Amino acid sequence: MWKKIKKLIFILILANILFIVWGKFFNPPITLTQIGGLLEYGKLKRDYISYDEMGTHVKKAVIASEDQAFFSHNGFDYKAIEKAMKHNEQGKKLRGGSTISQQTAKNIFLWQGRSWIRKGIEAFYTFIIELVWGKDVILERYLNSIEMGRGVFGVEAASEYYFNKNAKNLTKSEAAWIAAILPNPKKYDPKNPSSYLKRKHSWIMRQMNNVNLK
Repeated sequence: MWKKIKKLIFILILANILFIVWGKFFNPPITLTQIGGLLEYGKLKRDYISYDEMGTHVKKAVIASEDQAFFSHNGFDYKAIEKAMKHNEQGKKLRGGSTISQQTAKNIFLWQGRSWIRKGIEAFYTFIIELVWGKDVILERYLNSIEMGRGVFGVEAASEYYFNKNAKNLTKSEAAWIAAILPNPKKYDPKNPSSYLKRKHSWIMRQMNNVNLK
């Protein structure tokens, strides 16, 4: 019995290693979140593109919105985590402190939801992809897998859905609108922005001036 358990553990570890290495070169065939979107909305709109095909504006916009320390941290932004914990302790609306690297680990390998078990596994994958993939691959996988609307995944699909153009051709303002709906793409719509979304869009536009893509 113990031998079978050890063999199963070995197979699972090996499969994870192979999937992580494979993920450095290829986008995932499908993710659990995408399956969830397909089941919920009956559609799956996504178009995987390369890092260079994404252009500059959408990269800067998403980094400005979600993780301005992306290129300088090791996968974890401890200052952001500390701020989020203090904010949540005050009984305010829950705020996350996850980096783009952590979100990528969750989107590619895991499931949505809040639990300490999932966060622990997420931390493990975050550490590994930072070592194996590097920043450009992490950002590419993130921008291809992130949910950006009801059944819409990735910046290319979002660009086509909201603005009828490729991600590479987005203006600075259009890219900021797409980034503004994160992390609640089911709640907000760039086509019909709330006053909050308008304020966030303006803030992202300003912050994009501070983002350097290495």
